[in-house]
Amino acid sequence: MNRLLLTFFSILICFSVSAQVTGTVTDNNNEPLPFVNVIIKNTYRGTTTNNDGYYELNISKPGTYTVVFSYLGYKTESMKVEIEEFPYNLDVVLEEGSLSLGEVVVNAEENPANAIMRNAIAKRKGNLEKIKSYKADFYSRGLIRIKDAPEKILGQEIGDLGGGLDSTRSGIIYLSETISKIQFLRPDKLKEKITASKVSGDDSGFSFNNAIDVDYNFYNNTVEFGNEIISPIANNAFGYYNYKLEGVFYDERGNLINKINVIPKRKNDPIFSGTIYIVEDQWTIYALELDITGVQARIPAVDIISLKQSFSYSENEDAWVVFSQSIDFKYKFFGIKGDGRFTAVYSNYELNPSLTKDDFGPELVSFENEANKKDSTYWKQVRPVPLTTEERTDYVIKDSIQDVRESRPYLDSLDRENNKFRINNILGYTYQNSFKDYSLGFNMPLGGVQFNTVQGFTANANLFYTKNFDEFRRYFRANASLQYGFSDDRLRATGSLTFKFNDISRSFLTLSGGIQVAQFNPSNPITAFGNTLATLFFEENYMKLYERRFIQLNYSEEFFNGFRFYSSLSYENRSALFNTTDQTFYPQDDKVYLSNNPIDPNNFSTAPFDNHNIVKLNLTGQFNFGQKYLNYPDSKFNISTDKYPILVLSYEKGLGATNNDYNFDQIKARLYQSFNVGDKGRFSYNLRTGKFFNAENIAFMDFQHFNGNQINVSRRGNYTDVFNNLGYYDLSTNDSYFEMHAEHDFNGYILGKIPLLNKLNFNLIIGAHNLATPDNTPYQEYTIGIDNIGWGKFRFLRFDYVRSYQGGFQSDALLFGLKFF
Repeated sequence: MNRLLLTFFSILICFSVSAQVTGTVTDNNNEPLPFVNVIIKNTYRGTTTNNDGYYELNISKPGTYTVVFSYLGYKTESMKVEIEEFPYNLDVVLEEGSLSLGEVVVNAEENPANAIMRNAIAKRKGNLEKIKSYKADFYSRGLIRIKDAPEKILGQEIGDLGGGLDSTRSGIIYLSETISKIQFLRPDKLKEKITASKVSGDDSGFSFNNAIDVDYNFYNNTVEFGNEIISPIANNAFGYYNYKLEGVFYDERGNLINKINVIPKRKNDPIFSGTIYIVEDQWTIYALELDITGVQARIPAVDIISLKQSFSYSENEDAWVVFSQSIDFKYKFFGIKGDGRFTAVYSNYELNPSLTKDDFGPELVSFENEANKKDSTYWKQVRPVPLTTEERTDYVIKDSIQDVRESRPYLDSLDRENNKFRINNILGYTYQNSFKDYSLGFNMPLGGVQFNTVQGFTANANLFYTKNFDEFRRYFRANASLQYGFSDDRLRATGSLTFKFNDISRSFLTLSGGIQVAQFNPSNPITAFGNTLATLFFEENYMKLYERRFIQLNYSEEFFNGFRFYSSLSYENRSALFNTTDQTFYPQDDKVYLSNNPIDPNNFSTAPFDNHNIVKLNLTGQFNFGQKYLNYPDSKFNISTDKYPILVLSYEKGLGATNNDYNFDQIKARLYQSFNVGDKGRFSYNLRTGKFFNAENIAFMDFQHFNGNQINVSRRGNYTDVFNNLGYYDLSTNDSYFEMHAEHDFNGYILGKIPLLNKLNFNLIIGAHNLATPDNTPYQEYTIGIDNIGWGKFRFLRFDYVRSYQGGFQSDALLFGLKFF
């Protein structure tokens, strides 16, 4: 009964608290018009209508006001009202506007739209720099729906997604709102203070809607929208767009507005299509309605994204600014489909205030205290865009069942059902206690069945225990892995204990140990799956292994913003291993397996090192220059930047070895970065260098190894950390070294301009790689490849031609790349 009363009063609150001025905007057929701008004339105060055509305009004092209703395709309506008392109702009917070409002098030799767009492009930079800074109020609402949701995703039950799914397994899976204060300084400094945050079904949650993620300025040459998208008024826009003048109309101030149809020259280029409205003589943007496909944005899961922006003009400041914005999208991937909308409203602008760089720091987003504790009365008063019936219902239902779903009886009943052991749990089972937030279980992954010439076939089993604290901000993890080799008849086991202390500096402490088979190169350049295929089908045993008995302590923490510290201390007993099997599916008369000695592959009787014990210390500092962050209560989310590289400095020491020759010191550094080069694609580089000291006769696993690739297949997304035509241990060194990788993905810039070929939506990639050590002639690789190969949304294939040199031409190869798994 108490639950029913609570729900009843929640509904009363949602419907009874009124804004000061309310109404509905419809067309001549009495159909509601969504996202109509409702603004108090000559101000930046206003709202927009919701999907039901309903609006709420907060006016705190009685008086005379002129309220302007504007909607693209309809005549703007200005209504002067005398408000003596509140609430005040103001319904409006908008008439469809008529476009005319009569005001345009048509030159038969030139498309009139081209002249308009040339003027807009010529004034682009001036209009961009006109507003050097501003302060504003910002409101955002995010809504994501799912339709016909599957029972399972990747084998995992998904339930009803917190009460979001109805009987048809459709419904709202995310609904959230924020109110914030924002400040901006040209060219790119933006910070936000969130004063209120609301998440449907989570009264302690904090929304991830923020102004930074939807800051789209079309006066820039490119707009970051998943990909760098060319603006319709970019300096080079005529290379990507055709334009057509649909007509002209006048706004309420008498400005002539040109409606321009934006038409892509090539459908797969990173460009928009739709309509942009340009103010005559001022050559500013009045509004825009643009679409982009998931292919163009390089977001495969998305079908289409529709962006609308409406601008508001103030005579006092003589400036046009974005007033409202909506982003609609539809997605479909792996049978999961749905849609969503993110709405934003900017108001109460203060243009060109006295802001300097000192007013901005690395903190992009912060929250006021109790920002997530605002009640429904508060939200009713400040929300500029009224909730739709669907959204109100979602809040009421999810908020009313939240306490029930968090109660122990409900969670225990859920666990009793989910914890039942079933026949399909033979290879994996998890026991969950949702109320105490811990789980334990085991799994025996089929992918754990692998083959190598040291162990033969292997089988793995994993045990785990997880305990979460503070909604995952702190946690404890315990894991154990068992591996049995059928050829060497050995069972080996490793385990680890990890504690995460907080979600701000993200400090971790891990104690691990056990017995394992390890590759000489700790980067594991050849995967167990790739090695299994190479050995069993092609009689190529590239993976070289040794046995490591160890106990190790790891600690990491972000000491200050942009600097993270990693450390490890281990005691290791290392033993050499030898081949124990020559099994293969397709024996070849002219081929036999090589030995397990990476130094001398044809030597089957000599170990590559003496068995020994050693203590290893590693200290690493990572500098993320220019790192920004979102400061959530009890959490910090770091945002890296393309503008600056990341620098990693390390010191490694081997000491206390039972063989004194195996003690050593090494210092090393890495510098890497990836950034967009305008509309010409993305450039990435990775530089490594290092120097050993007192290391003339160290054990081979302590050498510096370089990632090679001898199986002509890669599962890396890019190739800036690998030599794809180099043996895994050909150039390993215990001296100084320098390693360079560079790659440029033209992202359709070249292939997208070639007729017929541009329909395939392939990307051209070129790369260069260099390795220098004192004991070897410098090694170089050059690559040219085609990426984004596939069908529809499934574009996870890449092909490269690789050519290598070392004191002259060495060899070439074709590389097949898989980026999906």
